[in-house]
Amino acid sequence: MMYKGYYATIRYSEEDRLFVGEILGLVDTLGFHGSSVDELEQMFHQSIDNYLALCDRLGRLPDKQYRGQFNVRISSQLHRKAVFCAAKRNLSLNEFVAEAIEDECQKIPLEA
Repeated sequence: MMYKGYYATIRYSEEDRLFVGEILGLVDTLGFHGSSVDELEQMFHQSIDNYLALCDRLGRLPDKQYRGQFNVRISSQLHRKAVFCAAKRNLSLNEFVAEAIEDECQKIPLEA
């Protein structure tokens, strides 16, 4: 499910006999549930709307949903070099870039 740029995963809880959703990519935990698809969608929208209103009331920027995809514009020479470096390490270009980002992020303390 997607609403206002936020995505959610859905599972069915046999124990509760409800659909249970969780919004992905937020530092805060944000969940919802419903007994039908319509109710589930309504509760998802309500959860996002309430979350955004709370952030606004607190003067806080809401977390953004990140999908794990982004475009990087680099020179063709650097692109070629990155492909060769990745191949030398037996990695795909995506794996190579992800490792490089992870290594750099280890050097910088990030706030929670």
